[in-house]
Amino acid sequence: MVTSPNPEAPVPLTALSRWYLYAIHGYFCEVMFTAAWEFVVNCNWKFPGVTSVWALFIYGTCILIVERMYLNLRGRCPVLVRCFIYTLWTYLWEFGTGLLLRQFNACPWDYSQFRYNFMGLITAEYAVPWFCASFIVERLVIRKTLLLRFHKGPEDGWSQHGAVAGGGTRRERSMGWETNANGYLKVE
Repeated sequence: MVTSPNPEAPVPLTALSRWYLYAIHGYFCEVMFTAAWEFVVNCNWKFPGVTSVWALFIYGTCILIVERMYLNLRGRCPVLVRCFIYTLWTYLWEFGTGLLLRQFNACPWDYSQFRYNFMGLITAEYAVPWFCASFIVERLVIRKTLLLRFHKGPEDGWSQHGAVAGGGTRRERSMGWETNANGYLKVE
C-alpha cells in the first residue's frame, strides 16, 4: 500500500465535481440573464427567468472545456485574447449543441428575431455579453473552483460521528476495518 506523507491533505475536486459546479453556475446565470433581458426589453417587473434542463449539460461541458483552455493558455497570451478565444469557443459550442438539439426538436433557444443571427442558433448581438461572461468565468469561477479542495480531516463534521478514536466503530475495528475521516470504509 502506498501512503502519502500526510493522509489528511486536501484533495482537488474531481472533473465531475467541477463540471457540476460549472453547470449550476451556467444554469443560474442563464436564468438571471433572461430575467434581466425580459425586464430591459418588456419592462416586466416579475423578472421571469427561464432556461432548459439542457443548459446544465451545455454550460457544464462548455465551461469545463474553457477550464482546459485556461490551463493551457494562461502563461501564453493575455487575458483579453483568452476571453476572445473563449467567446469564439462559446459560439461554436452554442451552434453545435443547438444544431444537435434542433434535430430532435429540443433546442430551447431561437435567435431568428435578431438581425445578425445565423440559422437562429447564434447571434452576433450577444458577442459582448459572451465576452464579459468569459472574463467572469475565467477570473472568478474557474480560478476559484480550481482552488477548492476536498478535506478529509477532523474538521469535516463527520469524523467523530459514530466513531471511536482510532478510526471506525468498535465493531469495524474488531473486524480489521477502518474508516477514513469522512466516514467511508477503508478495507485493506
